[in-house]
Amino acid sequence: MWRLLRPDAVYVWENREVQERLSHYYAVMRGERPAKYLVVKRIPVELSGEESEEELWRIHEEKSREFREVYGDIIKNKDRFERMRLPKESFLDLKIKLVKRLVRECRLCEWRCGARRLEGQRGVCGLDATVRVASAFLHMGEEAPLVPSGTIFFTGCSFKCVFCQNWDISTDPLNGVTVSPKELAAIATRLYAQGARNINYVGGNPDQQLHVIVESLKYMEVSVPLLWNSNMYMSRESMRILLDIIDIWLPDFKYGSNECAKRLSGVPRYFEVVSRNHKTACAGGDMIIRHLVLPNHIECCTKPVLEWIAKNCPRALVNVMGQYRPEHLVLRHPGKYPDIARRPSGREMREAYEYAESLGLCYKPVS
Repeated sequence: MWRLLRPDAVYVWENREVQERLSHYYAVMRGERPAKYLVVKRIPVELSGEESEEELWRIHEEKSREFREVYGDIIKNKDRFERMRLPKESFLDLKIKLVKRLVRECRLCEWRCGARRLEGQRGVCGLDATVRVASAFLHMGEEAPLVPSGTIFFTGCSFKCVFCQNWDISTDPLNGVTVSPKELAAIATRLYAQGARNINYVGGNPDQQLHVIVESLKYMEVSVPLLWNSNMYMSRESMRILLDIIDIWLPDFKYGSNECAKRLSGVPRYFEVVSRNHKTACAGGDMIIRHLVLPNHIECCTKPVLEWIAKNCPRALVNVMGQYRPEHLVLRHPGKYPDIARRPSGREMREAYEYAESLGLCYKPVS
């Protein structure tokens, strides 16, 4: 596990256990197996073009089972992937069709706001169907196994966090450069060529960009792990699309209390939705869960979140984060948010670390 080396809270990764828990991610990164999306592109699908959405989902479930069988065989026999060819129509094309159905009256996240984004209507996230990238670069500040990470920051977000550190791009969907699927693929491919260990879809939040991200994979052919860095408020349908193409998950788990989530991030049903999606993702792949410790929220949020992870995602790595600082609306109106108008104390951080350790979690506090 990540082990405390000195009493002054300096921590390191013990590579063997980390690599065991992220075994798929490391195997893709080292070229020992292909990225999932490359296999999805090679599974043939026959469609008439007249299928209902219900029928498309039925076919999707069949192809998802086929993908898992094929990928399992590829792990044992790498030569099988090298013999696979790109079909006329693939499982990826099916996913693209389904995501475009989801964005017509938007159901990409659990707001299910129904915005007709393809017609120019903006959803709760502030976005129409146009996708904008605020920045894309090799990020050296992510967790150790991920750096350098090929981060692509999208604008807009389904949350309205009063303490958002990326508020300039999350609250302003126009703060970025418009990208097509081909252009997004070119950005990702360039980051890989520059040395990225992964392609890190982040923001803002990437869930609302799913229609362009999935289609961009048609124009990529590099075997690089795909990483989903999300608030995990996506819909069940979006999770079904993502499960077969994401190699490693980097989700936030912010709150243990729906009341705190509603007051500080403006979202309903937080714990129900986010725990559901964490559990689904954890069962389907490698994961590093981030929990940002908020001051005065140890009992209501930190401890319930860590308890849930220990019970439901014990294999996941956990980053217990101490970087919170008052930003955005909290910085401007501290009297309105007195509970989070300061940084977490040393005592609060020690309590969070000790609680994670008592639960047996493989955690990494960040000072």
